[in-house]
Amino acid sequence: LLRVLQEGEYERVGEETTRKVNVRIIAATNRKLAQEVEAKRFRQDLYYRLNVFPIEVAPLRNRKEDIPLLASMFMGHVRKKLNCTGRELTQAEVVKLQTYHWPGNVRELQNIIERAVISSRCGSVKFDLPVPQASGASLKTPIKKNGGNLGEILTEEDMRLQEKANIEAALKRTDWKIYGTGGAAELLGLKPTTLLSRIKKMGIKK
Repeated sequence: LLRVLQEGEYERVGEETTRKVNVRIIAATNRKLAQEVEAKRFRQDLYYRLNVFPIEVAPLRNRKEDIPLLASMFMGHVRKKLNCTGRELTQAEVVKLQTYHWPGNVRELQNIIERAVISSRCGSVKFDLPVPQASGASLKTPIKKNGGNLGEILTEEDMRLQEKANIEAALKRTDWKIYGTGGAAELLGLKPTTLLSRIKKMGIKK
């Protein structure tokens, strides 16, 4: 691999003929490779050959405006594979997806969309999102079982920030319409007076 990356050539096992290649390799990781190299868990020579034009993509929880487009795309792919049709996502469903913190990033979104479509048998989808729980002071540490990450556990402060983000997403989605059909209060399942109180308490401004 090092030779292919550096020289653009390789030899098959057992052959003496050198073969040329003209390829562009795109590699992705969710780890900090510079730190992995320093800890000697990743080869330094391979790192420098791969790290020609690095692009850092923010986690899905930091670019929630992409969620509606991604969800719609994944839903279309699954329905095409299952040879079925269905409606588009509602505003309430989009807000629900945008409220979730997505520790598994885009892959988790794709899996949840696929599971929802399959479970609905191409009918009305229902998203089964993991419910974060919070109790205690050391809850920022993810719970692990058999080496696997079961998702982030949120503290009370995290939950408050998540609720604020949820309200902001609903207000943005409805262009700050609070009352009536299709308003933010309806999307959030709150009384308008309760929503107004929380907006004031959290210091949310238009």
